[in-house]
Amino acid sequence: MLEGEGGEMIAAGMAEQWLTPLSWYDAGARSFYNGTQAINTPADVEGLKVRVMNNDLFTGMIDAMGGNASPMAFAEVYQALKTGVVDGAENNWPSYESTGHFEVAGFYSLSQHLIIPECICVNTAVFDALSADMQAAVREAAQESSAMQRELWQAREAASRAAVEAAGVQVNEIADKAPFQDAMAPVYAAYLDANPDLRPLVELIQATE
Repeated sequence: MLEGEGGEMIAAGMAEQWLTPLSWYDAGARSFYNGTQAINTPADVEGLKVRVMNNDLFTGMIDAMGGNASPMAFAEVYQALKTGVVDGAENNWPSYESTGHFEVAGFYSLSQHLIIPECICVNTAVFDALSADMQAAVREAAQESSAMQRELWQAREAASRAAVEAAGVQVNEIADKAPFQDAMAPVYAAYLDANPDLRPLVELIQATE
């Protein structure tokens, strides 16, 4: 999607902020983890205090499932989990493993609810000042780095998962994610009502298979 029409739409929005995307990196899928129980349905989130990034869409996600969203700095999460300030959080495999969060939150549930790519981008004015040959070389290098990064990311994900499972973390797949998607419907609707210009992009993403 990012390397097709969707990426072009995002690039147009970035251009308004004087940014030119050159390639997209994989940052994995974020899933729920906590120290209490496996999460298989939205009802399992009800009542849990879950750390999220300070973003209205993400806090709305937790609220929609009956949880208590707790935005806080990422550096504070380990201690918050350890002391019970929060019951759980959400992140990708490498972040869950490298921070030691698995030590204090031993249930990892593969909700894969957030997939946030990372972008190699450049100031548009600086990029436009380059010669055509240099622009082509920079774009080519960015694309090559993206292909390599995705391979390295997949290897790191596998290694991180293996490490936490070896440490005793209980990992569960979620057989049916439809109830989570249904719970998010009013959150999406409110967000798009407030940001109608994003509707074509969201519809394109949702139609992508």
